[in-house]
Amino acid sequence: MNRHLISAADLSLHDAVAILDTAEELSRLAERPIPKLPTLRGRTVVNLFYEDSTRTRISFEAAAKRLSADVINFSAKGSSVAKGESLKDTALTLQAMGADAVVIRHHASGAPHRLAEWIRGSVVNAGDGTHEHPTQALLDAFTIRRRLGRLEGLRVAIVGDILHSRVARSNVWLLRTLGARVTLVAPPTLLPVAVDTWLCEVSYDFSSLLPFCDVVMMLRVQHERMSQAFFPSVREYSRRYGLDNDRLALLPSHAIVMHPGPMNRGVEIAADVADSPRSTIVEQVANGVAVRMAVLYLLLGGAGGGAASGDGAAERAVSAERSVSAERSAAEQRSMVAEPVKAVR
Repeated sequence: MNRHLISAADLSLHDAVAILDTAEELSRLAERPIPKLPTLRGRTVVNLFYEDSTRTRISFEAAAKRLSADVINFSAKGSSVAKGESLKDTALTLQAMGADAVVIRHHASGAPHRLAEWIRGSVVNAGDGTHEHPTQALLDAFTIRRRLGRLEGLRVAIVGDILHSRVARSNVWLLRTLGARVTLVAPPTLLPVAVDTWLCEVSYDFSSLLPFCDVVMMLRVQHERMSQAFFPSVREYSRRYGLDNDRLALLPSHAIVMHPGPMNRGVEIAADVADSPRSTIVEQVANGVAVRMAVLYLLLGGAGGGAASGDGAAERAVSAERSVSAERSAAEQRSMVAEPVKAVR
């Protein structure tokens, strides 16, 4: 891997598979009584969020803490940013405080790229404007592979507000790299101008596509990023591009339904569909922690930090931690035996 994770397009097939395989190994930590590893002990991870977030911020925080890193949460609200401090000055401040990695979410596309020029640590893009959200694409790919067993050759439909979606962009690049076939489904007004240059197909007829899909990924209509009307009404949009029970019945029996969240129930997805056994929405949230652990591990801890192969790296870390725990337990047992002997003497 590179020193930073800014775009899904920067990931080679080897890099992407290494992250997914490492996440698979690290996901087993959740089954342990104490789901932590000492891998990043002494490292500092800063969550630098200029936009509101629940899932992504908490997921990165949980991932860093499970790897024993020190976590600093920075919110633009209530900080010097409100007084006019620039991103560069904030970056230099974090650098001076010894940040090893900065996870950034910013309303401006390209902010993570600029940040990477100003600090020595690793930069992880947690969403920048309408550009990209690479770790969301990675956790989506991880979820698909867990549910369906593979990614190569699958047909994935991404439906909704493609124009304003960073998730759609990252998923197109990553899923294409992993061998999936992606089709974007949206009204013409919610498609980017240069969508014909993307490595995917485009369709305006949602229902006709469903019988051939393995995965349907629904996207939220991002009203907060819209400065004008892009469709006649919410009701009209839901009727043509919403996933309800009738459309769910058109899918093959093995197909799954995804959503990056947050959802607008009753708009892009019906409540019954969101809560159905085919839905992976809750799984995506849980898988996000393992995937972000893998990203932080490979950037900061694997193979000495920086470029890590990921081939069994996490498993070796888990085994090493188990050995340390076993030695500690044995030492404690010997101490417990020695104390009564000393007391008898």
